[in-house]
Amino acid sequence: MSDWDSLKRELDLWQAEGRVATFWWRDDDAARLTPALDRLLHLKEHFDLPLSLAVIPADVDAELVNILEHCTILQHGFAHENFSATGEKKSEFPESRSAEEGKTALTQGKDTLARIFTDQFVPIMVPPWNRIADNHLGVLTNLGFVGISRYKPRKRELVRPMLAEINTHIDPINWQGDRSILPEADVLEMVTGHLASRRQGTVDPMEPTGLLTHHLVHDEEIWAALYKLLSVLTDHPAVRFVTIEGALALIEGLPDAAFHKEAVQELE
Repeated sequence: MSDWDSLKRELDLWQAEGRVATFWWRDDDAARLTPALDRLLHLKEHFDLPLSLAVIPADVDAELVNILEHCTILQHGFAHENFSATGEKKSEFPESRSAEEGKTALTQGKDTLARIFTDQFVPIMVPPWNRIADNHLGVLTNLGFVGISRYKPRKRELVRPMLAEINTHIDPINWQGDRSILPEADVLEMVTGHLASRRQGTVDPMEPTGLLTHHLVHDEEIWAALYKLLSVLTDHPAVRFVTIEGALALIEGLPDAAFHKEAVQELE
Protein backbone atom coordinates (compact mmCIF):
# COMPACT_ATOMS: atom_id res chain seq x y z
CA MET A 1 0.00 0.00 0.00
CA SER A 2 1.40 3.41 -0.99
CA ASP A 3 1.54 6.38 1.36
CA TRP A 4 -1.23 8.05 -0.65
CA ASP A 5 -3.35 4.91 -0.30
CA SER A 6 -2.80 5.05 3.46
CA LEU A 7 -4.03 8.65 3.54
CA LYS A 8 -7.11 7.78 1.48
CA ARG A 9 -7.83 4.81 3.71
CA GLU A 10 -7.64 7.02 6.80
CA LEU A 11 -10.01 9.54 5.25
CA ASP A 12 -12.34 6.71 4.26
CA LEU A 13 -12.46 5.67 7.92
CA TRP A 14 -13.50 9.19 8.88
CA GLN A 15 -16.24 9.08 6.26
CA ALA A 16 -17.42 5.63 7.34
CA GLU A 17 -17.75 6.87 10.92
CA GLY A 18 -19.76 9.87 9.75
CA ARG A 19 -17.09 12.31 10.88
CA VAL A 20 -15.62 15.39 9.20
CA ALA A 21 -11.84 15.57 8.88
CA THR A 22 -11.36 19.28 9.48
CA PHE A 23 -8.25 21.10 8.24
CA TRP A 24 -7.05 24.67 8.38
CA TRP A 25 -4.24 26.48 6.54
CA ARG A 26 -1.73 28.96 8.02
CA ASP A 27 1.03 30.65 6.05
CA ASP A 28 3.77 32.58 7.85
CA ASP A 29 5.94 35.66 7.24
CA ALA A 30 3.75 37.81 5.00
CA ALA A 31 4.64 41.50 5.02
CA ARG A 32 4.37 42.83 1.48
CA LEU A 33 3.25 41.76 -1.97
CA THR A 34 5.84 39.52 -3.61
CA PRO A 35 5.64 37.08 -6.53
CA ALA A 36 5.58 34.26 -3.97
CA LEU A 37 2.64 35.78 -2.07
CA ASP A 38 0.80 36.36 -5.33
CA ARG A 39 1.34 32.70 -6.23
CA LEU A 40 0.07 31.62 -2.82
CA LEU A 41 -3.09 33.65 -3.26
CA HIS A 42 -3.69 32.14 -6.69
CA LEU A 43 -3.33 28.68 -5.15
CA LYS A 44 -5.84 29.63 -2.47
CA GLU A 45 -8.28 30.83 -5.11
CA HIS A 46 -7.77 27.75 -7.29
CA PHE A 47 -8.88 25.45 -4.48
CA ASP A 48 -11.29 28.00 -2.97
CA LEU A 49 -9.90 27.48 0.53
CA PRO A 50 -9.79 29.72 3.62
CA LEU A 51 -6.29 30.96 4.37
CA SER A 52 -4.87 32.58 7.50
CA LEU A 53 -1.79 34.74 6.94
CA ALA A 54 0.55 35.34 9.88
CA VAL A 55 1.74 38.88 9.14
CA ILE A 56 4.87 40.54 10.58
CA PRO A 57 3.62 43.89 11.96
CA ALA A 58 6.94 45.77 11.95
CA ASP A 59 7.44 45.13 8.23
CA VAL A 60 3.88 45.20 6.95
CA ASP A 61 3.01 47.25 3.89
CA ALA A 62 -0.40 48.81 4.45
CA GLU A 63 -1.19 48.31 0.76
CA LEU A 64 -1.60 44.59 1.47
CA VAL A 65 -5.11 45.31 2.69
CA ASN A 66 -6.12 45.82 -0.95
CA ILE A 67 -5.19 42.28 -2.00
CA LEU A 68 -5.85 40.23 1.13
CA GLU A 69 -9.55 40.93 1.51
CA HIS A 70 -10.43 37.23 1.43
CA CYS A 71 -7.79 36.14 3.97
CA THR A 72 -7.75 36.16 7.75
CA ILE A 73 -4.85 38.07 9.30
CA LEU A 74 -3.02 36.78 12.37
CA GLN A 75 -0.12 38.43 14.24
CA HIS A 76 3.35 36.99 13.64
CA GLY A 77 5.24 38.39 16.61
CA PHE A 78 6.36 41.95 16.05
CA ALA A 79 9.57 42.12 14.01
CA HIS A 80 10.49 38.43 13.72
CA GLU A 81 13.79 39.11 15.48
CA ASN A 82 15.70 36.60 17.57
CA PHE A 83 16.17 37.64 21.22
CA SER A 84 17.50 34.32 22.50
CA ALA A 85 20.99 34.00 23.89
CA THR A 86 23.73 32.46 21.79
CA GLY A 87 23.31 28.70 21.63
CA GLU A 88 19.60 28.77 22.54
CA LYS A 89 16.78 28.01 20.13
CA LYS A 90 15.55 31.08 18.29
CA SER A 91 12.66 33.01 19.78
CA GLU A 92 11.41 36.57 19.62
CA PHE A 93 9.92 36.11 23.09
CA PRO A 94 12.32 34.00 25.16
CA GLU A 95 12.20 33.87 28.94
CA SER A 96 15.27 36.11 29.13
CA ARG A 97 13.41 38.99 27.46
CA SER A 98 11.47 41.09 29.96
CA ALA A 99 7.69 40.70 29.93
CA GLU A 100 7.31 44.48 29.85
CA GLU A 101 9.47 44.81 26.74
CA GLY A 102 7.58 41.98 25.08
CA LYS A 103 4.27 43.53 26.05
CA THR A 104 5.21 46.81 24.39
CA ALA A 105 6.17 45.06 21.15
CA LEU A 106 3.05 42.87 21.11
CA THR A 107 0.78 45.84 21.74
CA GLN A 108 2.37 47.90 19.00
CA GLY A 109 2.08 45.02 16.57
CA LYS A 110 -1.53 44.30 17.44
CA ASP A 111 -2.52 47.95 17.08
CA THR A 112 -0.80 48.13 13.69
CA LEU A 113 -2.58 45.09 12.25
CA ALA A 114 -5.96 46.05 13.72
CA ARG A 115 -5.66 49.51 12.17
CA ILE A 116 -4.71 48.24 8.72
CA PHE A 117 -6.86 45.13 8.41
CA THR A 118 -9.83 46.02 10.70
CA ASP A 119 -12.39 43.18 10.37
CA GLN A 120 -9.92 40.76 8.76
CA PHE A 121 -7.63 40.75 11.78
CA VAL A 122 -8.21 38.04 14.38
CA PRO A 123 -6.08 38.63 17.51
CA ILE A 124 -4.25 35.31 17.50
CA MET A 125 -0.55 35.32 18.27
CA VAL A 126 1.70 33.25 15.99
CA PRO A 127 5.12 33.41 17.68
CA PRO A 128 8.09 33.35 15.30
CA TRP A 129 9.76 29.96 15.30
CA ASN A 130 6.59 28.76 17.07
CA ARG A 131 8.14 29.60 20.46
CA ILE A 132 7.03 31.91 23.26
CA ALA A 133 8.03 31.69 26.93
CA ASP A 134 5.48 31.58 29.74
CA ASN A 135 6.30 35.08 30.99
CA HIS A 136 5.10 36.44 27.62
CA LEU A 137 2.30 33.94 27.11
CA GLY A 138 0.74 35.06 30.38
CA VAL A 139 0.14 38.65 29.21
CA LEU A 140 -1.64 37.84 25.95
CA THR A 141 -5.20 37.82 27.26
CA ASN A 142 -4.69 41.17 29.01
CA LEU A 143 -3.61 42.58 25.65
CA GLY A 144 -6.79 41.37 23.96
CA PHE A 145 -5.51 38.23 22.27
CA VAL A 146 -7.99 35.34 22.06
CA GLY A 147 -5.63 32.63 20.86
CA ILE A 148 -2.18 31.37 20.03
CA SER A 149 -1.02 29.17 17.18
CA ARG A 150 2.16 27.12 17.32
CA TYR A 151 3.23 23.72 15.94
CA LYS A 152 2.38 20.13 16.97
CA PRO A 153 -0.82 18.87 18.67
CA ARG A 154 -2.14 21.01 21.48
CA LYS A 155 -2.42 19.56 24.98
CA ARG A 156 -5.63 21.44 25.77
CA GLU A 157 -8.07 23.80 24.08
CA LEU A 158 -7.29 26.69 26.41
CA VAL A 159 -3.61 27.20 27.12
CA ARG A 160 -4.65 29.94 29.57
CA PRO A 161 -8.11 31.07 30.68
CA MET A 162 -9.75 32.79 27.70
CA LEU A 163 -6.77 31.96 25.45
CA ALA A 164 -7.34 29.22 22.86
CA GLU A 165 -4.63 27.21 21.14
CA ILE A 166 -5.07 26.16 17.51
CA ASN A 167 -1.86 24.68 16.12
CA THR A 168 -0.46 23.40 12.87
CA HIS A 169 0.79 19.86 12.28
CA ILE A 170 2.01 19.57 8.67
CA ASP A 171 5.19 21.42 7.73
CA PRO A 172 6.53 20.08 4.41
CA ILE A 173 9.83 22.00 4.43
CA ASN A 174 13.15 20.31 5.25
CA TRP A 175 14.39 23.08 7.54
CA GLN A 176 17.33 21.04 8.85
CA GLY A 177 18.50 20.07 5.37
CA ASP A 178 18.30 21.72 1.97
CA ARG A 179 15.13 23.71 2.85
CA SER A 180 13.30 22.09 -0.04
CA ILE A 181 10.50 19.56 0.30
CA LEU A 182 10.76 16.72 2.79
CA PRO A 183 10.46 13.17 1.44
CA GLU A 184 6.89 12.58 0.32
CA ALA A 185 6.46 9.72 2.79
CA ASP A 186 7.39 12.02 5.69
CA VAL A 187 4.89 14.68 4.66
CA LEU A 188 2.10 12.16 4.25
CA GLU A 189 2.90 10.62 7.62
CA MET A 190 2.36 14.04 9.20
CA VAL A 191 -1.11 14.18 7.62
CA THR A 192 -2.18 10.59 8.13
CA GLY A 193 -0.60 10.35 11.57
CA HIS A 194 -2.40 13.39 12.97
CA LEU A 195 -5.72 12.32 11.46
CA ALA A 196 -5.38 8.82 12.91
CA SER A 197 -4.42 10.20 16.31
CA ARG A 198 -7.46 12.47 16.29
CA ARG A 199 -9.76 9.65 15.25
CA GLN A 200 -8.36 7.36 17.95
CA GLY A 201 -8.46 10.07 20.61
CA THR A 202 -4.75 10.12 21.47
CA VAL A 203 -4.69 13.85 20.61
CA ASP A 204 -7.47 16.41 20.78
CA PRO A 205 -9.97 15.24 18.11
CA MET A 206 -11.49 18.73 17.87
CA GLU A 207 -8.29 20.47 16.83
CA PRO A 208 -8.33 20.82 13.03
CA THR A 209 -5.30 19.37 11.27
CA GLY A 210 -3.19 22.41 10.43
CA LEU A 211 -1.20 22.88 7.24
CA LEU A 212 1.76 25.25 7.71
CA THR A 213 3.43 26.92 4.73
CA HIS A 214 6.07 29.61 4.23
CA HIS A 215 5.49 31.09 0.79
CA LEU A 216 8.70 33.14 0.72
CA VAL A 217 10.97 30.07 0.75
CA HIS A 218 8.98 27.75 -1.51
CA ASP A 219 10.86 26.26 -4.44
CA GLU A 220 9.18 24.52 -7.37
CA GLU A 221 9.26 21.15 -5.59
CA ILE A 222 7.42 22.58 -2.58
CA TRP A 223 4.80 24.31 -4.74
CA ALA A 224 4.21 21.08 -6.68
CA ALA A 225 3.91 18.98 -3.52
CA LEU A 226 1.51 21.49 -1.98
CA TYR A 227 -0.67 21.46 -5.08
CA LYS A 228 -0.79 17.65 -5.09
CA LEU A 229 -1.64 17.42 -1.40
CA LEU A 230 -4.41 20.00 -1.63
CA SER A 231 -5.79 18.27 -4.72
CA VAL A 232 -6.07 14.95 -2.90
CA LEU A 233 -7.51 16.44 0.28
CA THR A 234 -10.13 18.63 -1.37
CA ASP A 235 -11.22 15.72 -3.58
CA HIS A 236 -12.22 13.58 -0.59
CA PRO A 237 -15.79 14.00 0.74
CA ALA A 238 -14.71 13.61 4.38
CA VAL A 239 -12.43 16.68 4.26
CA ARG A 240 -13.47 20.20 5.11
CA PHE A 241 -11.16 23.21 5.40
CA VAL A 242 -12.38 25.62 8.06
CA THR A 243 -11.52 29.21 8.85
CA ILE A 244 -9.65 30.05 12.02
CA GLU A 245 -12.88 31.63 13.25
CA GLY A 246 -14.60 28.30 12.68
CA ALA A 247 -11.96 26.54 14.74
CA LEU A 248 -12.41 29.09 17.53
CA ALA A 249 -16.17 28.56 17.45
CA LEU A 250 -15.68 24.98 18.62
CA ILE A 251 -13.98 26.07 21.84
CA GLU A 252 -15.99 26.84 24.94
CA GLY A 253 -14.91 29.59 27.29
CA LEU A 254 -14.12 32.27 24.71
CA PRO A 255 -15.94 35.60 24.33
CA ASP A 256 -18.27 35.95 21.35
CA ALA A 257 -15.91 38.57 19.93
CA ALA A 258 -13.29 35.88 19.40
CA PHE A 259 -14.92 34.79 16.17
CA HIS A 260 -17.48 35.91 13.64
CA LYS A 261 -20.88 34.38 14.36
CA GLU A 262 -21.05 33.22 10.74
CA ALA A 263 -18.17 30.87 11.54
CA VAL A 264 -20.50 28.58 13.45
CA GLN A 265 -22.52 27.98 10.28
CA GLU A 266 -19.57 26.58 8.36
CA LEU A 267 -19.34 23.70 10.83
CA GLU A 268 -23.00 22.72 10.61
